[in-house]
Amino acid sequence: MRFTVALLIVLALGGLVWVRLAPSDPARWHVNPLTTRDPGTPNFARIAPGQIVTPEDPATLAARIDAALLAMPRVTRLAGDPRGGFVTYVARSAVLGFPDYVTVRTLAVDRGATFAVLSRARFGRSDFGVNAARLAALRAALE
Repeated sequence: MRFTVALLIVLALGGLVWVRLAPSDPARWHVNPLTTRDPGTPNFARIAPGQIVTPEDPATLAARIDAALLAMPRVTRLAGDPRGGFVTYVARSAVLGFPDYVTVRTLAVDRGATFAVLSRARFGRSDFGVNAARLAALRAALE
C-alpha cells in the first residue's frame, strides 16, 4: 500500500514538473489567429479583428499590445516580433506554471489598425475563465 501511494506521489510530481518544463514548440503554437480554428475544448478566448479599432498605425498598436501583455505577470514572448505584427506569448499560471498561448496579429484598416487574438490553454479542458479574463485585461489596457 505504501509503495502504491509513493508511486502515485512520484507520478503526480513528475506530471507537475512536465507541465512546467515541457518545451513550447513555436511551429505548433505560433499560428495565425485569423485562420486557426477554435480548439476542440472550451479553454480558449478570442478577440476578432474589427472588435477594437484604433486610429494609430498597426506597428504602434502592436507595440502597445506587446507592452500590455509583457506587463502581465509571468508572460514572455515565444515567437514573432511586434514589428512584424504577429507574435505569440506564453502566459503561465502562478502556482503550477500551466502554459497558455496568446497569439496576436495586428492589421491595417481604413480607420487605423485592429487586431486578432487567440488565447488558449495547452493542458486540460477548462481554464476557469483565465483566457477570457486575460483578454479583458488586454482590452482595458488598450483603452
